[in-house]
Amino acid sequence: MIVFPNCKINFGLNILDKREDGFHNLHSIFIPVQLCDALEIIESEKDELFIYGREVIGEVERNSCFKALQVLRSVRKFPPVQIHLLKNIPMGAGLGGGSADGAFTLKLLNEKFKLGLSDNELVKIALLIGSDCAFFIYNQPMLVEGRGEKISPINISTKDLQIAVSFPDVHIDTAFAYHQLSELRKKNNSNRVAFSIEKILQSKPDDWKNILFNDFEEVVFKQHPEIKQLKDDFYKHGSLFSLMSGSGSAVYAFFRKSDIIYSEKKDFLKKTFFIKNL
Repeated sequence: MIVFPNCKINFGLNILDKREDGFHNLHSIFIPVQLCDALEIIESEKDELFIYGREVIGEVERNSCFKALQVLRSVRKFPPVQIHLLKNIPMGAGLGGGSADGAFTLKLLNEKFKLGLSDNELVKIALLIGSDCAFFIYNQPMLVEGRGEKISPINISTKDLQIAVSFPDVHIDTAFAYHQLSELRKKNNSNRVAFSIEKILQSKPDDWKNILFNDFEEVVFKQHPEIKQLKDDFYKHGSLFSLMSGSGSAVYAFFRKSDIIYSEKKDFLKKTFFIKNL
């Protein structure tokens, strides 16, 4: 069986207070988009993970697919498997590719071996793999709060818009980004207030840039000005709204389909993907 784990973009991202468990409370809207990996699971004599395509950094045991396999096996019995993962979504880009792979592994194993787990049960298991994994069980626009465990459907429609995603060859370490943001806030004695859902629902795409922010941009842009340049280039070429996703390094933009203006700069074009939301 083969499935295609897709990524997400953060439609606004506020990092709030630090929790007792060491995580931060966040406030964001996750929107799934059609930039995908490919995942196949077949029965085997032992559990194995094979990765192709883009380079994946880290030990096999820490890979989200392998973690999903091990966690699920602790609650259900099923045969050993080979997992074949073709990576297309870049790591360290803030697109949630690893979380998607883990969540889709859970869903595929549940379906393949008829384990009978409901989506609510899969969500609880997904949270043991990673904070963003729960979102990909439902894989629809969601308001995401807490450390990622509080998810609720939200009616954000972008079907009449074209989404562009661009990323430089930069891997952003999420833990480092959180540390830098915490240090900046200590220095400035400041905190972020969550954006208003009511304002978002009542606003037009032209207004989003005035009410939606990603708290990580300030620290990431300082370290990597080339990422800020991507955002500037999107606005220069006619986007209605552009924002860095997650802790970076990917930057996305919304265009009206009739207003897309293609840049003549090869460096800008070659790493830009025009895709559709799911």
